[in-house]
Amino acid sequence: MRNNIPWDVCPDWVRFKKRDNNERPESSGCSPDCNDNDYQRHVHEFLGSTKLAESGAGRHNHRFAGVTGEAIPTLGSHKHKINTKTDYFGHFHELKDVFTGPAINVGNGKHVHFVKGETTFDDGHDHDFQFATLIESPLLPKDRC
Repeated sequence: MRNNIPWDVCPDWVRFKKRDNNERPESSGCSPDCNDNDYQRHVHEFLGSTKLAESGAGRHNHRFAGVTGEAIPTLGSHKHKINTKTDYFGHFHELKDVFTGPAINVGNGKHVHFVKGETTFDDGHDHDFQFATLIESPLLPKDRC
């Protein structure tokens, strides 16, 4: 229980559902149907910097941050979609329709995702980037069903 709010916690891409203390839907037993429309699938925060682009006085990079889309089940794992903009340096770029790799276990039932790609082409150039998402729900224990 967090902030006196009862939450159902399920494994992998299914995370939280607010419920009454006495209410427990059938699908909350962490069975395969646990991801019905009543459940929010987890997301990850992320932040990073692009690699340098251009040369001379125009050489620069950009920073970005955001929250991934909800988990998208894939064979044996899941991925997340990322759409965000970089900071402004006379122009900005987008990380558009980028998908994370599959979950990478970091212990204690937690995971991260690796992301690699290229920004949109703006102001005559683009930037490469690579980063790992932050751990999902780092302060909350992951209950095992």
